[in-house]
Amino acid sequence: MDDGNNTGLIRRQVLNLDQKDKSDEPEDVSRRNFFKFLGVTAIAAGGIASLRGVIQNIIPPVSNAVSGFPTLVLYSQAGVPIKTSDLQVNSPKIVLFDYPLQNEPNFLLRLGDSSNNDVEIKPTTVTIPATGKTFTSAGGVGPYKSVVASSAICQHLGCIPPIIHFYPPSSSSYPGKIHCNCHGSTYDPYKGFAVVTGPTVHPLPNTVLQYDSSSDQYSVTNMVGPTIYGHTSDLSGGNPLSSTKYTEISVTSPTS
Repeated sequence: MDDGNNTGLIRRQVLNLDQKDKSDEPEDVSRRNFFKFLGVTAIAAGGIASLRGVIQNIIPPVSNAVSGFPTLVLYSQAGVPIKTSDLQVNSPKIVLFDYPLQNEPNFLLRLGDSSNNDVEIKPTTVTIPATGKTFTSAGGVGPYKSVVASSAICQHLGCIPPIIHFYPPSSSSYPGKIHCNCHGSTYDPYKGFAVVTGPTVHPLPNTVLQYDSSSDQYSVTNMVGPTIYGHTSDLSGGNPLSSTKYTEISVTSPTS
């Protein structure tokens, strides 16, 4: 996966901090000033949601790295595996699950056309504008090959839902796109979550799903594409998920 998504003044500040030895470095005035800078930047960018995204994803908590991508069944909030009927085509709600670490939200989408009929999402070649490199997107799964997933952390400055979310094809604003209201980055989930408009120069990392037709259950198995924003590796910079068998979805409403 591509690690070239470190842009802007904030990210340069983070790299400078990362180069220091954190094991014996006291929290000094410059570090406190940096957090003040983050607070001012986040408030200007989009309020509380942006602030949480900046703090949580630019400076992830120190923790042990996970050795590999876990395979986890997607569970509903009722504590049972989700079925296809649980997923609404072009849902106006934001459906999320954490993967591959805690507090790493991912979108779960069942994509359709403007009449809310399932649309098969085929794997495609996605370009990373920042580097010119390409990767093959995950493609859809499920009985109609219409269910896809991606990181829900904006690749520009780390804003998270509900300020970034999917707009159904029938929407008058950004139809069929994922748009971040922090700074205007837009992604196309029908084409591997590719960049549509900046300022981002990285697509959303694709979350690889697996479908078991015999049980009508969905699992998450891997990530492809650029590295999750704010990380040097998708498997480090956070804490492992609490379960080794499943990850639970949550549902929230968009901000606009």
